[in-house]
Amino acid sequence: MKEDSLSIIHERMPPRTEETRHYHNRSKQFFFILLGNATIELNGEHYEVNQQEGLEVPPLTPHQIFNKTDSEIEFLVISQPTTKGDRISV
Repeated sequence: MKEDSLSIIHERMPPRTEETRHYHNRSKQFFFILLGNATIELNGEHYEVNQQEGLEVPPLTPHQIFNKTDSEIEFLVISQPTTKGDRISV
């Protein structure tokens, strides 16, 4: 689901990968782990997020998700409003 006011994206990350560290000016996000265990860095602090757990990322907060395991992880990213045009790499 992708609308201007809300975006829900189902994502997968291969083993031993990470996304680029970034932040959003307007969007708050919620990462919900469906399968596996993720590490999410928020503003310099690392959080282990297990299967069936989630973590909120406020706007203007630098963050990055890591898959430090040997298995694929699967998760939902819920953003309000959508992150389209609102991603700044750091």
